[in-house]
Amino acid sequence: MSVPIGIDGDRWVTRTGCRRVLAVVHTMVSGQRLLDVIDLVESDPRVQVVFTVAPDVFNHGVEDYLNGLGALVVPWAQATHERFDLALAAANDGLTEIHAPLVLMAHGAGHGKTARPLDRGGPIAGRPPVFGLEERHLVQGGRVLPSALLLAHDSEREILRRQCPAALPIAVVTGDICFDRLVRSRDERDKYRRCLRIGADQQLVVVSSTWGRDGIFGATRELLPRLLDNLPGDRFRIAALLHPAVWAHGHRQVRAWTRDCRAAGLILPEPADDWRGLIAAADQVIGDHGSVTAYAAGAGVPTMRVDAEWSQQCAPGTAQELVGRRAARLRLGDPLEPQFRDARPLDAGEVARRLTSYPGEAGERMRRHLYRLLELAQPGRHRRTEPVPVPVS
Repeated sequence: MSVPIGIDGDRWVTRTGCRRVLAVVHTMVSGQRLLDVIDLVESDPRVQVVFTVAPDVFNHGVEDYLNGLGALVVPWAQATHERFDLALAAANDGLTEIHAPLVLMAHGAGHGKTARPLDRGGPIAGRPPVFGLEERHLVQGGRVLPSALLLAHDSEREILRRQCPAALPIAVVTGDICFDRLVRSRDERDKYRRCLRIGADQQLVVVSSTWGRDGIFGATRELLPRLLDNLPGDRFRIAALLHPAVWAHGHRQVRAWTRDCRAAGLILPEPADDWRGLIAAADQVIGDHGSVTAYAAGAGVPTMRVDAEWSQQCAPGTAQELVGRRAARLRLGDPLEPQFRDARPLDAGEVARRLTSYPGEAGERMRRHLYRLLELAQPGRHRRTEPVPVPVS
């Protein structure tokens, strides 16, 4: 690529002197998280944003996703041989190859998961560390890799103090911009329901599955057919939010596996769609240990789980762990309608307090630190948190 970056890039650009920001996108999930943050600087006429697809086991389809957004995508080989004024990432692989001050953040509901142990080797030695805050991710060659580590919650600083104290000076607690936008979207719930064609007398039940063998789609295959077979279609609509990594099985395959359910009325968004629109519209969420379940509970949506014991992947003290302990279990062998009728929200305030230390403030706090690293004055006043785009039924 010769423009707007490259050795002769300045010769061909229309706007000169821009700070160059690189969005390092590992997966569709990390890309969706980065879009919320990039939006804080992207409209500045002094800033040029380019994207690149980083190495990751789940990066298949990311370039098509970015192209669909109209993003300018730089090949990874070129991105690692250019200098940028700032780089943003929400995952870890390949970051030592980037030549820029780096801002690193989580791609889920804070750092709520423990690291997955390898499937090989001996027995597990104690509880695994909290994922994303380990020294092996944050320190390379004796130097702390990021210039800023954005955290959602004050408690994550204590985890960092235990796992990687060298990174404490660059840790910044900003809150959770993803959660802030979800809460804002819930204020416009009726708009999302109209777009999804959910009737006034219908309940929208959203099943949220993370990836992997212990997610709902992998472990509880009978759930979606049972919901569609046993809940009257005139009173219930069922939607399935599948983690984008589930679609690594192939779009055709996932759609084949869900063909009968879709024929019975299942709403199945594409992985590139913003999942928050469905949660904003939902009357009930059935979830697993994935971030979406915790976000839904924190936003006040009645939330249930299907597994008997919550996954050991949830870090102690997190929103995910709290929801796992407090959420009622959906009993598939019992009549379903009474269980939905009796469902109540968890204490949304308590869940939210574990998701973010600065509710509603993440955008403003993030923006301030981005401009500090860009060495630019912030332009004007920060706009208010925006709701997410309407979903496509």
